[in-house]
Amino acid sequence: MLKKILIANRGEIAVRVIRTAREMGIATVAVYSELDRNALHVRLADEAFALGGQTAAESYLKTDAIIDAIKRSGADAVHPGYGFFSENADFAKTITDMGVAFIGPPPAAIVEMGDKVSSRKAALRGGAPIVPGTTEFLKSADEILEFGKSHGWPVAIKAAFGGGGRGMKVVHDAKSVQEAMESAQRESKAFFGRDEIYVEKYLSWPRHIEIQLVGDTHGNVVWISSRDCSAQRRHQKLIEEAPAPALPDGVEEEMGAAAVKAAKAVGYFNAGTVEFIYQDEQFFFLEMNTRLQVEHPVTELITGIDLVEWQIRVASGEKLPMTQKQVLAARRGHAIEVRINAENPTAGKFLPSPGTITKLVTPDGFGVRFDSGYESGDTVSQYYDNLIGKLIIWGKDRQTAIARTIRALEETKIEGLHTTIPADLAILRHPDFAATKHSTKWVEETLDLTKVLSTTGETQTNSDGLVEKNTVVEVNGKRFDVKVWVPASAGSGSVSAPKTRSAARGSSQSATASGTITAPMQGTVIKLLVSVGQQVSVGDAVLVLEAMKMENQIQADKSGTVKKISCKAGDTVGSGDVLLVIE
Repeated sequence: MLKKILIANRGEIAVRVIRTAREMGIATVAVYSELDRNALHVRLADEAFALGGQTAAESYLKTDAIIDAIKRSGADAVHPGYGFFSENADFAKTITDMGVAFIGPPPAAIVEMGDKVSSRKAALRGGAPIVPGTTEFLKSADEILEFGKSHGWPVAIKAAFGGGGRGMKVVHDAKSVQEAMESAQRESKAFFGRDEIYVEKYLSWPRHIEIQLVGDTHGNVVWISSRDCSAQRRHQKLIEEAPAPALPDGVEEEMGAAAVKAAKAVGYFNAGTVEFIYQDEQFFFLEMNTRLQVEHPVTELITGIDLVEWQIRVASGEKLPMTQKQVLAARRGHAIEVRINAENPTAGKFLPSPGTITKLVTPDGFGVRFDSGYESGDTVSQYYDNLIGKLIIWGKDRQTAIARTIRALEETKIEGLHTTIPADLAILRHPDFAATKHSTKWVEETLDLTKVLSTTGETQTNSDGLVEKNTVVEVNGKRFDVKVWVPASAGSGSVSAPKTRSAARGSSQSATASGTITAPMQGTVIKLLVSVGQQVSVGDAVLVLEAMKMENQIQADKSGTVKKISCKAGDTVGSGDVLLVIE
């Protein structure tokens, strides 16, 4: 059995691995950037080593710094988590060449399955149908144009070494190809360290269904459960559930068998997920993620299997503890996971919302689990992924699980920044979700989020300069929670500085269309799309702002001429900073 594991990651997944390792009697080593010096994963680990830097490239993606921490700590294994180096074959080979166990698949399998292009070829060898698309890396925008003309628009440009919707851009017409390709490459490079891309047909109304599997070094591979991950925005998952509901008899078993064949075709072992697109009672291989998935806990709740423990045991050379028949017999009930992200979902915009968590109160009760890398007082930085935590719920059936998830979300209190909770509740309460009529496009194309209003739990002011206060009153012995608007001077000294309603909405467009374009969130200017003296119209994109690894196009709020630009590519700006002025 392994004795000391270094977790080459941060946040929720690092905490997750540390907890299982401690239960197994295994020592843990954390690594951290300057911004994560006092992070929860650092506080929980037995040892911690500084990587330096702030951004991922300056810290968690610095191979030399991580290798140095492995040597200094004496760790005999590395768990990569997800993201960062989790699907980097060069890193895995470097680790194993040192005689240190890599808690993941063999480097050769990462090369073939971690690269989404070669994984499509492996799927074909295993007999799984694939979505129409290229089986080679793209070299130019002309190839995308040709594919779009041949297969029809829209098409999806995707990061070949990515996952989780990062580095994916949907192109609806020929004129958008060049810009979308460059954006996909930038996001892929920022998050995965590589910028190779490919293109495939974008299906009209698909569900996203995946199969969790685990293999050992003795040739055994079992699939554990299906998961439905169709509730998405920006091609990134919001809500996942297991098993995938409303599938015709036999389809889950067919997907499971196809996933196992694809894994065996590349000599796969350890945990992995094969993702499929399902539409019109047909499924197509999408990609394989050669790592633990963010949504793995829903599989754990319906099986009682600790997947991280299985990962560690496989990396220690042990055989899988259960057969395929035993795994399927262990499944009980239904589970739902809600990703709670630091984003402002007001009116369905989902703008990044980095900041300090002033209060974090998690729910409790039967069948409730909350995985997080943060506690009250911790800061969610613009430089990293915006996942605050995951609410995972078990119920005896899907209806019970949905009701329990809604109840638990209503109990969850997160203040100091915006979260996706209002949008999550809108999804769970919608009859389409209950009836499994949603698809990967449903949130953005059908779900009405125009009335969703997120707040940070802090004091707000209205146009008359009055401060919003929440208080408790009793009438005839009955308690009422009420909201009142009072003069600012009536606020207590403990109230934080007021924020305007426009700031709370996180919109770059002023209600009066002032032409002064401000940053809706803290971030980095990636690209200026206009120049001084240029004519623009309402809604035109004027610059690209990156926050939390997501690119956001900032638009003009009025027609006119660009009079002044107050930033340049590479600048870090704060929420409310003036970016440019239109007259």
